[in-house]
Amino acid sequence: MQVSMLSVGICAALLFALAELADYRRRNRRDVDKVGFMPWRGIALASVAVALFAMAFALKP
Repeated sequence: MQVSMLSVGICAALLFALAELADYRRRNRRDVDKVGFMPWRGIALASVAVALFAMAFALKP
């Protein structure tokens, strides 16, 4: 179970990095009218919460 929680935590951390990169690109876009439809800030917040809980459960003996 610890290995599976560790892999979930790593995947969630990678999703967090991807969401932050996408949110950075959305904030610094050239065309202000092309806002997009993905809530990158919410995805980043949810993925970091999942990553923290999964890493905590992976470290539990």
